[in-house]
Amino acid sequence: MNLDQAKKLRKGDQIHHIEYKNSDGTPQRYRITSIKTWKTRPDQIRLGIGRGLYEHYYITEEELKFYDIGYGS
Repeated sequence: MNLDQAKKLRKGDQIHHIEYKNSDGTPQRYRITSIKTWKTRPDQIRLGIGRGLYEHYYITEEELKFYDIGYGS
């Protein structure tokens, strides 16, 4: 995923990790919980993502290359 695709995401959309797989072989899915952009730093983004009840992470523009837009978006 690139920066422009990430900026078009909305809360509730799904993204998939390219390398991490579930036990059945499907890619791990994450739900977008928040999107942070800055007017003074247009080349930066911070996405809040969640998986299940207890897994919550932040990813930045540097980690976008490991994620792909989900089919349910």
